[in-house]
Amino acid sequence: MAKAATKSNDPTANIGFEAKLWLAADKLRNNMDPAEYKHVVLGLIFIKYISDAFEEMRAKLITGKGEYEGSDPEDADEYRAENVFWVPKEARWSHLMASAKLPTIGKVIDDAMVALERDNQGLKGVLPKNYARPALDKHHLVPDDYAGFVLANGSMSSNQSGEGDIRKVIIEADLVDCMVALPGQLFYSTQIPVCLLFLTKNKNDGKRRDQRRQTLFIDARKLGMLVDRVHRELTDAEGEGYQDIPGFCKSTDLDLIKQHGYVLTPGRYVVAEEIEDDGEPFEEKMQRLVAQLDTQFTESAKLEKQIKHNLASLGHALEQIS
Repeated sequence: MAKAATKSNDPTANIGFEAKLWLAADKLRNNMDPAEYKHVVLGLIFIKYISDAFEEMRAKLITGKGEYEGSDPEDADEYRAENVFWVPKEARWSHLMASAKLPTIGKVIDDAMVALERDNQGLKGVLPKNYARPALDKHHLVPDDYAGFVLANGSMSSNQSGEGDIRKVIIEADLVDCMVALPGQLFYSTQIPVCLLFLTKNKNDGKRRDQRRQTLFIDARKLGMLVDRVHRELTDAEGEGYQDIPGFCKSTDLDLIKQHGYVLTPGRYVVAEEIEDDGEPFEEKMQRLVAQLDTQFTESAKLEKQIKHNLASLGHALEQIS
């Protein structure tokens, strides 16, 4: 049983949500054996890892600058020469993501694993397979359900590794329900901030206002409180209905998102907070500020004169200093 959250200077302090995270992971794996589920997840993480390294190398070959001039980005030997795994087209992350909603996604992943082993001797017989099973194919976005993802902030705007194309597809399909930018220090293993992406196929389910062709952006980077010196915790908040709040949230039209190049960073769409009017007329305020600035200049000149005098009395006149 998870302990209650307590304030502590211990960087490993228990924040109290481990039990909820475990239950969420347990629900996701459904009836699959935990040991088997581990291999499923690790296999996908491995593909993502080698795909990122492959795409980074591929970008250099495509650019063709310096030592890569005249290189062929589809030549496997170019990658092996740099100790980078060659990733055939059917195993690239962009291909897997494009097939993610298909009922055959399990077989697509299996084929990717086979292709990687076929083209990389060091991976022979190592990668997990048998993804084409009903237990895995259950995790698709059903018509009236939601799916939530924790992502690195870069995924909201990056165009590397096909991420821009993936965003375009899900935005064009009007699947993005909500995008939340979170503050840092929410996790044990890293202090970097992340974002939350929520997808749904039905934005007009009758349970809330019609959100078709709209995406809700929330900039929550200023929320939460420190429970110790390295951990931040988000607090519960209650509300009824919805309205745009400058500097915090904005329901944005799909066409505007397209105009911004399919970038999903909330800061692009959440307008700045309104500055409260202090009631002082502009002309009066300018006269007051100019007078204040003049006073500060006069005080600065006095301080400069005093400093020069003090330096001279120590035998270090300012004009003698090179």
